[in-house]
Amino acid sequence: MTTIYDFAAQDASGREIPLSEFRDKVLLVVNTASKCGFTPQYEGLEALHRSLRERGFNVLGFPCNQFGNQEPGDDAEIANFCKLNYDVSFPVFTKIDVNGPKASPVFNWLKGKAPGLLGSTGIKWNFTKFLVSRDGNEVQRFAPTTKPEALREAIEKLL
Repeated sequence: MTTIYDFAAQDASGREIPLSEFRDKVLLVVNTASKCGFTPQYEGLEALHRSLRERGFNVLGFPCNQFGNQEPGDDAEIANFCKLNYDVSFPVFTKIDVNGPKASPVFNWLKGKAPGLLGSTGIKWNFTKFLVSRDGNEVQRFAPTTKPEALREAIEKLL
């Protein structure tokens, strides 16, 4: 059975990171953007990451430019933006597609495991969140409008 740990993704410097490096952790996987109305959620994501990482929790950020051209920068610019504006310490990966023929295999898997409303698989906007259990298999999907702090209870149940 495939789990999230069977995938890899490139970090912002282009290094291939096997997601098995996060084995036995609860993960919150988020497609992000720097120029979105939801961009201030970086603050809440970072707060969750810092307060729960010692208990086995990680946020994984995946910048995406598929929604309103809200992530136009290159990987270095995005990483710099995240660090300077939100002091992000969680991993931010290379910019990806989350929908369509070039969609990241990670996001194709996540969308299949946790479809959206009425069974739709497409991601509708930036800051869609996927909560993944420690075994890398159970996935819950949360809308872009769901603030990171509202996920604390669901995360704590998995920790």
